[in-house]
Amino acid sequence: MGKVTGFLEIDRQELKYQPAADRIRHFKEFTLPLSEPEVERQAARCMDCGIPFCQSDAGCPVDNQIPDWNDLVYAHDWEEAARNLHSTNNFPEFTGRVCPAPCEEACTLNIENTPVAIKAIEQAIADKAWDNGWITPQPPARLTGKKVAVVGAGSAGMAAAQQLARVGHEVHVFERYAKSGGLLRYGIPDFKMEKTSIDRRQGQMEAEGVVFHFGADVDDARLTQLAGEFDAVLLTTGAERPRDPGLPGLDLAGVHYAMPFLVQQNRRVGREPFEDTPIVASGKNVVVIGGGDTASDCIGTSIRQGALQVTQLDIRPMPPIRENKDVVWPYWPTKFRTSSSQAEGADREFAVATLEIVGKKGRATHVRCARVDPSRKPISGTEFDIKADLVLVAIGFSGPRLDTYLSGGAFELDQRTNVVANTQDYRTSVPKVYAAGDVRRGQSLVVWAIREGRQAARAIDLDLMGATTLPR
Repeated sequence: MGKVTGFLEIDRQELKYQPAADRIRHFKEFTLPLSEPEVERQAARCMDCGIPFCQSDAGCPVDNQIPDWNDLVYAHDWEEAARNLHSTNNFPEFTGRVCPAPCEEACTLNIENTPVAIKAIEQAIADKAWDNGWITPQPPARLTGKKVAVVGAGSAGMAAAQQLARVGHEVHVFERYAKSGGLLRYGIPDFKMEKTSIDRRQGQMEAEGVVFHFGADVDDARLTQLAGEFDAVLLTTGAERPRDPGLPGLDLAGVHYAMPFLVQQNRRVGREPFEDTPIVASGKNVVVIGGGDTASDCIGTSIRQGALQVTQLDIRPMPPIRENKDVVWPYWPTKFRTSSSQAEGADREFAVATLEIVGKKGRATHVRCARVDPSRKPISGTEFDIKADLVLVAIGFSGPRLDTYLSGGAFELDQRTNVVANTQDYRTSVPKVYAAGDVRRGQSLVVWAIREGRQAARAIDLDLMGATTLPR
């Protein structure tokens, strides 16, 4: 694939960013795209490696045919590359921006730490397809007379709805927020992905026949009603219940879970009103508890809001700079990574446990910490305090919200309170009701949500029609 000797002749080139001093002044995307010739040169690095681990489950959950569209870009056939990319991924402009790119970790060239710039190429293909008008609505040739309700307009729900509409089903999407996108819109900051990407996909889907219902919070009674009105109901409501750290001081003013903080800022940028008390980092010492992507988003948002100081606490030890390829490749490795937000000025503390949040007159003033041993137990005598006016808890999610349609107890849940459904038919314990994405598998990546939405759509179409042309 690509140029046979390209990986020997061409160095890996990554996307560059606006300088930190400039990008922290706004909430817009700040990556500097490669030129078309530069992207084609990067695609030329894709080698004839025999077994393309990049498109295996270890590399790409949606099974993108990465060597094929790399070869097409190298051959200047961008339009066919866009068709190939969309054959496996409904929303490549989403994944090209926010996916952590396990495909690059699985790339054969990553054995030498110089993987093909797959993520940058994917984004370039998707953006060029939009710019050139190659992405158009694909309404069905005929209608089946079947009606499907999708509850949740996140990545999984939108992918499933689009697939189901394209084979002729009448699809209605019920979303409790005011706009589509789920955590893509309300959790991921605009500096990582501007929401025009979601808006134009929604427009494409509406032209294909999908009907969106916003402000529709589906409780137990409403779900029963939907199951009676529709031939199938697909649950794609995500896993938004935050994990409780069980810390003393969580009830102090100035202590918040990450998502309310991020959702508020995304609503400000999107000019959506909100009634909650504003959570802002301006002029404050901010402590972010957690070491994942959500914590990083809190850092970047806090810095843009004008925080005095941002400190990130991670209970895990500082990982190695380089992973042992013999042990982990082609799977996602644990190694030291610095996100763009962390590079903007956060202090990072590793191997640190948060003991409690200390306050005065009902408001947080400090976070009390301690160093931990290899088993993550606090080491006596190593306690220290970090000044904190705003504490953001970003340690992940424990499952779907339980104060919704799950409150009636009709669904079988697993030990993590996710809705039980397998990946063959995606059926739940309730007749006519299916589940896919984070509500089924737990907190995961956008690319996994898209995969499950597509597979669930196929399963539903097969059940309703007895046969299906949708890919798995």
